[in-house]
Amino acid sequence: MSNIDSTISNKEKVKVKTKKNRKIIQNWQLYIFILPALLYFIIFHYVPMYGIQIAFKDYVPSLGFLGSEWVGFKHFIRFFDSYYFWDLLKNTLGISVYELIVGFPLPIILALLLNEAKDGFYKRTVQTVTYAPHFISVVVISGMIIAFLSPTTGIINHIIGFFGLEPIAFMSDPAWFKTVYVLSGVWQSTGWGTIIYLAALSGVDPQQHEAAIVDGASRFQRIMYINIPTLVPTMVILLIMNLGNIMALGFEKILLLQNPLNMESSNVIATFVYQAGLLDAQYSFAAAVGLFNAVINAILLIVVNQIARKTSETSLW
Repeated sequence: MSNIDSTISNKEKVKVKTKKNRKIIQNWQLYIFILPALLYFIIFHYVPMYGIQIAFKDYVPSLGFLGSEWVGFKHFIRFFDSYYFWDLLKNTLGISVYELIVGFPLPIILALLLNEAKDGFYKRTVQTVTYAPHFISVVVISGMIIAFLSPTTGIINHIIGFFGLEPIAFMSDPAWFKTVYVLSGVWQSTGWGTIIYLAALSGVDPQQHEAAIVDGASRFQRIMYINIPTLVPTMVILLIMNLGNIMALGFEKILLLQNPLNMESSNVIATFVYQAGLLDAQYSFAAAVGLFNAVINAILLIVVNQIARKTSETSLW
């Protein structure tokens, strides 16, 4: 009897496999379409993972990956025991959490406001003005920030001086660095971030609003009970992704705005890895720090996704 059951199960497996192969052949154009993206991730994200092993070795370029001496967790322990570990962690988390608290709600609010505006010149102008900063390069943005905030020639300090106040050395005072970085990032990315939420709002059935108006619901009530619930799944997905990247703070703009006077607040893990790995040629140590950063991000992503899946019906997987 067991032989008959196993024969039947094997036949079913063959049928399922044949059906899958037939579907792949029928939809070969779709697989060709995703092939460039697949190759990109394999070549630039998975193949380089072979080099992670140098985080556990005293890497010497002349000896190569395999010839270098294995030292285990030596570089990780060195980083954890260093005097700058907590400063780097505090700065990285401080900027990331600050950016999340300020920057995450603003695209949602702007999308809700734009959705309520009538189609016309005003709406198109607001969209253009808020989207435009996204297309300015980081180098240009950093140059604008430094020029505008200069204590002698900057327009911001001229405005402050107009009201009889003393100029502020924004770029030299560590206390101002996080605020300057976060607010400039919000200005650059808020308009672009609204596109996702506007796309989600476009899926709202107009009949829901019509029924709500007939029932006497105000505009604010329709936003609260129709529009916002529609945005919740999108908000949850983006929040999971943002929290999963909370340690992966991009270093380009920080590096461009960084100077010896604000180093106390601007030195984060990403800039430290750049300094240690590329400038000081401490390849193994920099790889260990970067791997630590990536592992923490992965753990946060998994944990936050599990929490979202248990508390709501929306998650990444």
